[in-house]
Amino acid sequence: MPRFDLSPAQLREYRPPVSEPADLDAFWARTITEARAAGRPVIRERADAPLALFDTFDVVFSGFAGDPVRAWLVLPRGVRHPLPAVVEFVGYGRGRGLAHERLHWPAAGYAQLIVDTRGQGSEWGTGGETPDPHGSGPAVAGFLTRGIDDPGHYYYRRVFTDAVRAIDAVLCFDEVDPDRVAVTGNSQGGAIAIAAAALHEQVAAALPTAPILCDLPRVVGLTGAEPHHEIVRYLAVHRGAEERVFRTLSYFDGAHLAARANAAALFGCGHMDTIAPPSGAYAAFNRWGGADREMADYPWNHHEGGEGVHWLRQAAWLAARFGAPEAEASALPPAAGAGTAR
Repeated sequence: MPRFDLSPAQLREYRPPVSEPADLDAFWARTITEARAAGRPVIRERADAPLALFDTFDVVFSGFAGDPVRAWLVLPRGVRHPLPAVVEFVGYGRGRGLAHERLHWPAAGYAQLIVDTRGQGSEWGTGGETPDPHGSGPAVAGFLTRGIDDPGHYYYRRVFTDAVRAIDAVLCFDEVDPDRVAVTGNSQGGAIAIAAAALHEQVAAALPTAPILCDLPRVVGLTGAEPHHEIVRYLAVHRGAEERVFRTLSYFDGAHLAARANAAALFGCGHMDTIAPPSGAYAAFNRWGGADREMADYPWNHHEGGEGVHWLRQAAWLAARFGAPEAEASALPPAAGAGTAR
């Protein structure tokens, strides 16, 4: 794929005009308040995983409208002091998978919550277990146009609310230090991480990589890659719906939400990425509300970005802000059982 987006110098200065809805903050405050009011106690049960060095738990917490959302909690075996936590959101079409699949953060000494994405988990990976019980109007196959006629019905209203409630859930665990909670994710997971950092005041650090759903007026139609092309296909049939569609999307655009985030942030993007174009990542990065922010550039990479190289950079960056968590593990068993989200 030849270069198609802005030059590195242009990306560093890229601040597109934004058209935020006047009620953006009120919309999200109402949504989250309603979800918390519908919440039930967090359920946590030990998972059956053959991992000698980790304790794994199957977690169910209340998301949007009180709907049950599943997650894996993975801890280094034996925890004395509350640990910094990493809440991970997964990529488009993927579910939380199996508890043993992503152990790099707990292997580095962190508590990790791996969150399912409602309605997804059947496109790749090893599956998801969280349904999305809410209907929507006409939509293109996929998720980006579900309920797109109205922000109140849009699919990502439910997903982003689930993300906020995932932070509420992880804060109820005794093994987690409430002052050291980070969010991370790649692609769709990066978009969800941006939303979680923007909408939850106790997120201390965010590590979004190759985020979709950023600067949507630009990236929709910039390339023919999915999933943004779902919106193009929808508009090709629903002629004249452009104003209504982009109004809905404006409530969920990472370039709008990023301005509300105060956490420290390390972004990552590949400059050859047609799925999450770098101008989208930079639109969110350059509007980030927190002063402590860095961008990791991979000029010759596509959507895979820095992969393992980038995780090493993330781990060093997070340890510099949270301290080295491996020094905090002990031989004492962790607490088990249920918790109540705050």
